[in-house]
Amino acid sequence: MANDGPVEHGYPHLETVRAAVTALYRRLSYDTIQTFSTSVVSADVAFADTDDLYLGAQRVAREIVRHYRLPDARLIVAFRTMEHAANIELTAGPEYFVELNDRFRTHRRDIGAALAHEAMHVYLHRLGLAFPGTRDNEILTDTAAAYLGAGWLLLDAYREDAASSQKLGYLTPEEFGYVLAKRALVFGEDPSPWFTSPQAYTAYGKGMARARRDGEQPPLTAAGWVGRRRYARDRRHARGDAAAVAGSGSGVPYVFSGGAEPLRVSFPCPTCHQRIRVPVKGRVRARCALCRTVLECDT
Repeated sequence: MANDGPVEHGYPHLETVRAAVTALYRRLSYDTIQTFSTSVVSADVAFADTDDLYLGAQRVAREIVRHYRLPDARLIVAFRTMEHAANIELTAGPEYFVELNDRFRTHRRDIGAALAHEAMHVYLHRLGLAFPGTRDNEILTDTAAAYLGAGWLLLDAYREDAASSQKLGYLTPEEFGYVLAKRALVFGEDPSPWFTSPQAYTAYGKGMARARRDGEQPPLTAAGWVGRRRYARDRRHARGDAAAVAGSGSGVPYVFSGGAEPLRVSFPCPTCHQRIRVPVKGRVRARCALCRTVLECDT
């Protein structure tokens, strides 16, 4: 939790974020992810200053648990002085003890954000889905919370001005915006009207611009002129050298393989980032087997 300290910006964890989206689709399946088409409603996790602290926290926790479809899980919320925003004890359940930073006693509107992250730890724990290392596993947790409809609360908890700052989670504000934008492009759900933080709105806009660029890379037909020109050059090189693997490691998302003929190109799905491999033969329509996105390609 950045508390009146510097807030990291940009996309330093982008590859791990993309791997987390792929892992969610692989572990949950397309059909299960579709059941999360509606996000947590802001009114259901609202926390007024007049609400009882403990009763209100338990009410918000129940709503988050309900959203994640963990009907038999119960979060027991307490508060204490600590460095991090929150901590949860992952046991066999059904009760899970969550400790929130004492800061939330007076910043109650952000309790839902903290609980969205901690409850996602329970969800992933029950799935048996984890990344190696604490850092990558926390990035997975933030990404899953955002992609499955509760993480907009984490971005909305981001506030920054000349005198103070606050940010929850391990993703940067722009990375949260990116994941929320990927979700919005899938479900047609715009979270920006729910933001109370103007900085969150800005970060979401930047994330959306980055997310849209994923769908504008060659060999997709939506690619721009510069990208198409470079793709054509790399394709010529791949056809001219049977041992070449053009594009790999050169800052482009596609990779050619197969030599002169039959030449194939692989590239990441702009929705779930699983790699798709298709023949190089002009206009091709490809369907991602993982997220079922239909892609128009000009190979």
